[in-house]
Amino acid sequence: MNIKGEIREYWQAAEETLPFEKLEELQGLRLRNTVERVYEHVPFYRNRLKELGITPSDITKRDDVENLPFTKKTDLRNHFPFGLFAVPHEQVIRVHASSGTSGPPTVVGYTLRDIANWANMMARCLTMVGINSTDVFQNAVSYGLFTGGLGMHYGAELVGAMVVPSGTGGTVKQIEMMRNYGVTAVHATPSYALYLAETTKELGLDPTRDLPLKTGCFGAEPWSYNTRSILERELGVKAYDSYGLSELNGPGVAFECKEQDGLHFWSDHFIVEVVKPDGTPCKEGERGELVLTSLTKEALPLLRYRTGDVTYIKGSDCACGRTSIRTAKILGRVDDMLVIRGINVFPSQIEHILMSIPEIGAHFLIVVQRIKHLDELTVRCELEQEYFTGDVEDLQRVVQKVERALRDTLNVRTKVELVERGTIERTEGKSKKVLDLRGAL
Repeated sequence: MNIKGEIREYWQAAEETLPFEKLEELQGLRLRNTVERVYEHVPFYRNRLKELGITPSDITKRDDVENLPFTKKTDLRNHFPFGLFAVPHEQVIRVHASSGTSGPPTVVGYTLRDIANWANMMARCLTMVGINSTDVFQNAVSYGLFTGGLGMHYGAELVGAMVVPSGTGGTVKQIEMMRNYGVTAVHATPSYALYLAETTKELGLDPTRDLPLKTGCFGAEPWSYNTRSILERELGVKAYDSYGLSELNGPGVAFECKEQDGLHFWSDHFIVEVVKPDGTPCKEGERGELVLTSLTKEALPLLRYRTGDVTYIKGSDCACGRTSIRTAKILGRVDDMLVIRGINVFPSQIEHILMSIPEIGAHFLIVVQRIKHLDELTVRCELEQEYFTGDVEDLQRVVQKVERALRDTLNVRTKVELVERGTIERTEGKSKKVLDLRGAL
């Protein structure tokens, strides 16, 4: 029985299944409005557009986006804190910000309509994976300046779910809440979700039997298809990928549907491009950097924002019936790419390989060093306890198996170090998967 009354759904069929021609027409109109807004109210963009000889009247269709200038994270930092805002301060009802660990934080603002649109997009995402008012939704991410907490929270409330705002930390308490409150859906980073499953077992419980979870929403860090399989097996959930970034709202920019075949971007709110390093467009299916243009953001509209995330376009046709453009899962980040002896290596590639080997646990660390002027790649990974026999030959066999799998895929000589379970640091937020010591003294 649903004690909250009639089941609430949040299916916006008119917007989510808009025919391609109508969608392009809407994008063109909203793009023109966005360019007008930044031209009139953001000196940075007005100067950039004038340098290119572009005025708002030149924007007549969706494809005109390719004539507009790119925006980079450094542009936001150079205009810290509010230099790119397109509305006066009295219209900004909230700000969020990045951590700023490698420079000034990127500050983003929201008007009342921005917040409503954000909640709307997030509710669409959760509806895609079947979350509704019958669910109890545990939001196990940080609240505060980080966008993940409040963004997901508002969307879950909008679909009518009972929200448990647990935040991060207190892993044992998180597990107790899941059991006591009958939590059916959880939002966390994939690395923390793996830690939740591990801790549940250490408490003598079976996550698939003793936790009422059915749905997992995971994001904030790249994760592989093999990691999805492990999450689904260890937690007994259907695991869905969530994509967002604070500069373009936060979570809710894109999400998987039940088909689990790519990220749906809300094309009535964003124009999606994938480009090569020189900015030229990639063909469908060709890897490149994800570029997003906001179409409805009032406080901080951004033109052609280079996200730094690597993916490729899959198209828009989907068995779920939605017509929004889809991309593959995020494959990694441009600035996370490791160049080892001239070969490009992404941490997500290594993760995908490791998660396919049953002897290897879910936690690992990539260490890069420069020895005698040559780059050396070492992967430290935990051995699953059931495979630990103490026999040196058995351990060496596992090492050789992992090294061979990495070498065959990466074409890079890789050293593998097996460590005991619990050696690799666990985190409540984004996991640290790379330790690059090449610049260390």
